[in-house]
Formats: sequence, C-alpha cells, structure tokens
Amino acid sequence: MTKKILGRVDRVNFPDLQLNNIDIKIDTGAYTSAIHCSKIREVDGKLYCIFDSNRHPNFKSDEVVFNTYTYTDVKSSNGHKENRYKIKTTVIFFGKTYKINLTLSTRDDMKFPVLIGRQFLKLKFMVDVDLENQSFKKSFIK
Repeated sequence: MTKKILGRVDRVNFPDLQLNNIDIKIDTGAYTSAIHCSKIREVDGKLYCIFDSNRHPNFKSDEVVFNTYTYTDVKSSNGHKENRYKIKTTVIFFGKTYKINLTLSTRDDMKFPVLIGRQFLKLKFMVDVDLENQSFKKSFIK
C-alpha cells in the first residue's frame, strides 16, 4: 500500500460529527489525536458532546451522542498528565473515509481545533512539513 503525503496542516470532514472543512494540524510529536469539545456531559452511560468554537466558524455542531466511549491518559509536551474521554468516529482524507480515535480536549485557545497524531497517521500517511492542505486540494480539484 502506497502512503499518501500530508502537509503540516489540512482541512478535513468529520461526517459523524456534522463538521466540514475543519482546519487540522498534523503533529508527529503527538501519539493521540485530539478534537476541541466545548460542552461534554455524561448521563446514564452516554456521552453528550457539542463541538463549537467562536474562533473557528466551520467548527459548529448540534449535540452528538456517543453510546460507547472510553477514558485515556494523555501526557502533554510539558509532561502534564490528563485523563480524557476518547471517542471513535470517522474522518475523510483524500476523499476516503477512515476510522479515528479522538480524545476530547479544550482547544479553544489553540490555532487549530483538531490535532492529528501518530497513532492515526502510521501505516497510512507520510508528512512533508513543506506542504499544506494536500487532502483538501486533491478532494476539491478534479
């Protein structure tokens, strides 16, 4: 299988989350992938999430309900460990739908609402930091 080449940033769709043209940052230093979640509540074994950010106009969803989710420890670059919710969803790169695990985090103060880490990238993609928006360009230029 030939690996597709991604740049350092891109735009993708998360169809199950009702999010389209979302700016993402590719982070080969991060193991897990993370998505900004503005409101999270856990009720009767279900996770209720709203993906919304004033800083990112495309990043707005109705409430999304997850019947299955887990928790995971995530260590930041400064060594701080945080226990986060982890969900499974889908993402579209180069017109193809992939399954992805995302931890839910508060990223409102970050430039990108989504960070894509090595766990998702491995075996599928290579990263060329000189490039940008490779999937977005190839998805919309026919």
